[in-house]
Amino acid sequence: ARGVQIISVSGPAEEENPEFWRAQGAKALQAALNRKLNTNVAKNIMLFLGDGMGITTITAARILKGQMHNQSGEETVMTMDTFPHAGLLKTYSVDFQIPDSSSTATAYLCGVKTNLNTVGVNAAARNGICKTQKGNEVTSILKWAKDAGKSVGIVTTTRVQHATPATTYAHSASRKWYSDADMPVSAKKEGCTDIASQLLKNTDIDVIIGGGRKYMTPKGTWDPEYPRDLASSGKRQDGRHLISDWQKMKVGKVARYVWNRTDFDAVDPDTTDYLMALFEPGDLRFDVERDPTMDPSIAETTEKAIRILSKNPKGFFLLVEGGRIDQGHHASRASMALHETVAFDNAVAKGLELTNEEETLTLVTADHSHAFTFNGYPFRGQSILGKSPLYGKDMLPYTTLMYGNGPGYKVVDNKRPDIRKVDTQSKDYVQLSAVPLDTETHGGEDVAVLARGPMAHLFHGVQEQSYLAHAMAYAGCVGRDLRHCESRPQHTNTKRILVTATDDDRNSAPSLVSSISLVTALLAAVLH
Repeated sequence: ARGVQIISVSGPAEEENPEFWRAQGAKALQAALNRKLNTNVAKNIMLFLGDGMGITTITAARILKGQMHNQSGEETVMTMDTFPHAGLLKTYSVDFQIPDSSSTATAYLCGVKTNLNTVGVNAAARNGICKTQKGNEVTSILKWAKDAGKSVGIVTTTRVQHATPATTYAHSASRKWYSDADMPVSAKKEGCTDIASQLLKNTDIDVIIGGGRKYMTPKGTWDPEYPRDLASSGKRQDGRHLISDWQKMKVGKVARYVWNRTDFDAVDPDTTDYLMALFEPGDLRFDVERDPTMDPSIAETTEKAIRILSKNPKGFFLLVEGGRIDQGHHASRASMALHETVAFDNAVAKGLELTNEEETLTLVTADHSHAFTFNGYPFRGQSILGKSPLYGKDMLPYTTLMYGNGPGYKVVDNKRPDIRKVDTQSKDYVQLSAVPLDTETHGGEDVAVLARGPMAHLFHGVQEQSYLAHAMAYAGCVGRDLRHCESRPQHTNTKRILVTATDDDRNSAPSLVSSISLVTALLAAVLH
């Protein structure tokens, strides 16, 4: 066509040889054929939750991670990409097609779908109406694991009272009731309590890492890091100092509270029973803006949590949330969201490094996606944060990554801005959007779940998001369904004599199995 320049672009030379792809395909096929199902009981369960990490975000972050290491990017393999089992989860809530983080967290942590903006309650509860909360509480897999004798922990890059971590321990008709100052008078009169206070009351959590100091201290309490910032000071109206209360509850145990990097690094996992680390008054800083002298990375907090929790011979449950992926998207700052995803993937790698796949079930998933698009026809290796080589009908360029709605709507007099001289790779660049909103919305498509370790093959196909909690619990023999541990030996440090029966014996003589179980238990008790 006249006026159109034709550019010939080629990829790496070896990729032009069909044998490159044939060899790669054969290698992947053989790996799949060699894979054996791991049917062990999961001693440990690690759930890595990328808040807002839809499949488009995973793809774009993969490319960014490669390009951060001077690679083309598309062929990069992230740690989460190596998980052998995968499925899709349907994310809708009971009352909305597109959910929020609290309704989805209630689904994948508690095994029950619920209404938008509610935490740890079933769908009979109504958003913001305290009286509907009572009697409709549902517990999470974190509590089931604790009840089974495991150690439990939460690690997040948001405030620890935020929707995702809150659902592990709290029950609230509103996800926004972070402290009592955030609650209406009517809710307090009706007996509802704020999320921060439930952090201490409901479940004995061994490791708590994130932000949220201001929801834990009385109104007017100066923040130790930002003493001159009134917005960072304590918010509580009931006069309680929940950090001090937490410390008093742990008398007789080695319980450490820290709020900065120096004190965090001084925590010895081998001698620490409990850790509460709150690095900011609210949410943590974006990873690219984090001061490494003050705040550790999500990989470092994940490592500390695992080293503390793994001392329990019965195992542990750990939730690790990359919570600011979501917030980067809400601001339509794709660079921020993708760098958060890369940092999150590094935490996944650290988790795998510190655990044994034979006994640790590890999952990576998201709660929901975003109105985030990966579009145009960019050349191979082009910056994922760059511009499409093709212009729109208005003869203006557009970025490869855009949003369906959000603060990036910039149409003036029916004309888009000319971004030819704009640095779209800046961490502060706000991607264009089609519809003007103060904050970009979530997306409603299915999200991926990636799994490895004991019973990872259960995470397959297309499932309701609430299926996740049931499958995790089954694999780890916590909660209601204990069939898996009743049929298989668990990892233990107790000396045992294993008396086994053949499959034919089990099928033909159920009484023999019962007798063997009894004898095994008696011998184990004698030898212990």
